[in-house]
Amino acid sequence: MEKSTIIGIILAVVSVGVGMVLKGASLVALANPAAILIIFGGTAAALFIGFSLEEMKKFPMLLKMVFSEQKLISKPDLVNMFVEWVSITRREGLLALESKVEEIENAFLRNGLRLIIDGNDEDFVRDVLLEDISTMEERHRNGALIFTQAGTYAPTLGVLGAVVGLIAALGNLNEIEALGHLISAAFVATLLGIFTGYVLWHPIANKLKQKSKKEVEIKMMMVEGILSIQSGISAVAVRQKLMVFIPTSKRDTETAANEGV
Repeated sequence: MEKSTIIGIILAVVSVGVGMVLKGASLVALANPAAILIIFGGTAAALFIGFSLEEMKKFPMLLKMVFSEQKLISKPDLVNMFVEWVSITRREGLLALESKVEEIENAFLRNGLRLIIDGNDEDFVRDVLLEDISTMEERHRNGALIFTQAGTYAPTLGVLGAVVGLIAALGNLNEIEALGHLISAAFVATLLGIFTGYVLWHPIANKLKQKSKKEVEIKMMMVEGILSIQSGISAVAVRQKLMVFIPTSKRDTETAANEGV
């Protein structure tokens, strides 16, 4: 479970709820079926118009990703893994890695190793792996775009909801007691639109982009490691090359840990 997402949503709901109470507004006002329908129904309608059905089918999966902890191989573990594999191939040759391939859970890494074991040239292996990463990035961008667009539509639909509410209020000018409630209800849609747009949909899109960026970094690290094995450079050189992907502040710690081993 992605704790930061849960913390953020709870904090957002509590902040707005407590803020409304402190301002003297009733939380019961939020239970406005018309406003909820306009915001959520309208946003869903706009997304279906703007995206294909195939893309919209991914919405639940993308939402699940935001609440799920991203499972990636850690960079230090990846460095140590490639150092070990380079040592094996320099002693026994590339074919010695065949026994290791089936043990690898990561499909990208497994396929990359198979490419070099099968004897493909370096340029071909690089092109195939980079194209795989590029395709993944495009897929991730399209997924995040759904939520970015939702964040754009929702606030505007909030204005639309307010206009609809004001039309209803102006149609009941003779009922002074009801007028205040109608005007108040008119702006609930605006509140929901802004809240969902800027507190839910845009942040969710940003989180998906961050997750994609981390996965790309790991895969680029794998590409460099795979090509290093193929080129036959030393284990020390591989470690130095892959340590570039680790933040400077953590490099000394990792170096010290490996020297201790």
